Amino acid sequence: MSASVLAPAPLKRTPLHALHLSLGGKMVPFAGYDMPVQYPLGVLKEHLHTRASAGLFDVSHMGQIRLRPKSGRIEDAALALERLVPQDILGLPAGRQRYAQFTNDRGGILDDLMVSNAGDHLFLVVNAACKADDEAHLRAHLADACDIEVLDDRALIALQGPKAAEVLATLSPTTAAMRFMDCGPHQVMGIPCIVSRSGYTGEDGYEISVPAAEAAALAEKLLAPEAVQPIGLGARDSLRLEAGLCLYGPDIDIVTTPVEAALEWSIQKARRTGGARAGGFPGADIILRQLAQGAPRRRVGLLAEGRAPVRGPAALFVHADDPAQAGLVTSGGFGPSRIAPVAMGYVPAAYAETGTQLFAEVREQRLPLRVAPMPFVPHAYKR
Repeated sequence: MSASVLAPAPLKRTPLHALHLSLGGKMVPFAGYDMPVQYPLGVLKEHLHTRASAGLFDVSHMGQIRLRPKSGRIEDAALALERLVPQDILGLPAGRQRYAQFTNDRGGILDDLMVSNAGDHLFLVVNAACKADDEAHLRAHLADACDIEVLDDRALIALQGPKAAEVLATLSPTTAAMRFMDCGPHQVMGIPCIVSRSGYTGEDGYEISVPAAEAAALAEKLLAPEAVQPIGLGARDSLRLEAGLCLYGPDIDIVTTPVEAALEWSIQKARRTGGARAGGFPGADIILRQLAQGAPRRRVGLLAEGRAPVRGPAALFVHADDPAQAGLVTSGGFGPSRIAPVAMGYVPAAYAETGTQLFAEVREQRLPLRVAPMPFVPHAYKR
């Protein structure tokens, strides 16, 4: 076999790649892209700066997709998407966004995504590692009802933190009135953008879909105030972990149901048993049964009783000397805002109650931890 066959595919670059380099970003491969894991400020300070002020994240590796109903009726696009997700899309008002999951026939999660009602079409943001499969999934199942347009010509920038609204309002005054999960068109620095008041840190903030050609200029303008610092993947991960938010792959996957993942809050009454449009999505029989009867395992928060971080995929045990593994840590690390280790993972439902003691195996030692409620740091969304 030739060397060219074995060579890995070259990493893709976002429209902000040159800016990352100019800011001293330490670049690493992530979901097929060359992405900054941190900047000279360092992961710990980047994390704390976002919690205290505002951080700017490049999330342009995410997929952006437009579903335009062939009938011209947004209701038809919503009903079509409901074939693939357990969420109430028909009831999503114009200008609002909703968290959803693509499910499979076993009730597992193919990907999680954000869905916005843009009035005459649906706007989707999907995970970078899944976006090609998500596009194929949509085309295979919704091509009869929707035109599916992948928006490769747009970047995605996240501005997160308690000063995010103040900073963005200087470039886009209309965004100040937005509330959590609002989404719609706004002029930002005179550039037509799609702005949602949402994010992946637990803080107030925005995600800004901007034409790729304008992304660097907008990012530089947003970084100009002292309140804003560039933030890499390292701090993005510790921020979302403290916020109790799932990362697709480690925390949710094709064999994990939304109920097991403690995401049942995202499934509205209309799609549940007895609802106006109950079921009708892949794996509905399994998911609806788990909603009624409970799931065999649950995603829970975990707080170590010592100072050593417990990371995935550490095995979990009910007793310190138990030979049989009971569960698994899926995400974990040091929580800078708590000044303590934090983690999440899956345990049998019988051991999911807050306060339950478990043991994680770390370097051939059993470390005690306890089931704890999430988020580990209170959410600060603008309601």
